[in-house]
Amino acid sequence: MSRSYPALIDQFLLYLVAEKGRSTNYRISVQQTLERFANWSTEHQLTPENITEPKLAEYHRWLRRDCQLAASSCRIAMVHLRQFFRFLAKEKILPTNPAALLECGSAGRPLPEILDAETINTLLQSINPADIPYGARDRAILELLYSSGLRVTELVNLRSEQIDWEENFLRITGKGNKTRYVPLGGVAAKALRSYLQHARHKLLRNGRRADTLFLSNRGTKLTRDRIRQIIKERALAAGIPENVYPHIMRHSFATHLLENGADLRVIQDMLGHASLDTTQIYTHVDSKRLISLHQSFHPRGRK
Repeated sequence: MSRSYPALIDQFLLYLVAEKGRSTNYRISVQQTLERFANWSTEHQLTPENITEPKLAEYHRWLRRDCQLAASSCRIAMVHLRQFFRFLAKEKILPTNPAALLECGSAGRPLPEILDAETINTLLQSINPADIPYGARDRAILELLYSSGLRVTELVNLRSEQIDWEENFLRITGKGNKTRYVPLGGVAAKALRSYLQHARHKLLRNGRRADTLFLSNRGTKLTRDRIRQIIKERALAAGIPENVYPHIMRHSFATHLLENGADLRVIQDMLGHASLDTTQIYTHVDSKRLISLHQSFHPRGRK
């Protein structure tokens, strides 16, 4: 008996949340993908049972040609569809998986932007931690982003109970509610401890309490947007011409580890990437650097 797309989509979304532990944002993204596909299928009088690989290829062309989606957006949509039909086949809702051989195409992902170690050092040294409370706070924020490779959301939600001061580790709950442990470098630990001891209480207002570590001038939790503003303002004040934003610190963290010999799987664990494929983008950055060095210094490397 044929089942409607809305019922199947709801069942799949429940599976993603309850069994796979996917985040709310991920669930919303998948839901949007599947609802658009369901509308297209209905317009073409296609039920889940008579979807074939050629029909999926036709839908992919429609996304590129008629919807004018970027290649990366099309790839994400097709990955979602492949997961959806794999689930339907696994649950015996469909006899076979029409997306089993579906090609999702190249990710088309741009290489990450990074800052070199000298630029990062200039940025960090430009912030005086003795400037209480904002210098101490902002120095701790930037030291932590670079030392531990945190996502900005992970930073703004950081609480004191996540810090292991004896072992200098942070317990981070990232995407998909997955917990990982990342090192808290010695310099970052010193900056964070200084902020907590000398500056944080000065940001609290009217005896309020706040659970998160990093606070605004109103004594409330810092937002992601305010973190971005702080970093941009600090970079401009340090005379750094590059566009500096929170995630560039994470990219730099991973790239500098790789350049100095860290194992790719260790970097994967510290970043909280579910797949090594995501982490491998940093190998391309390192390869570009190696080629540049070879061309600059090897007798046979120059053009």
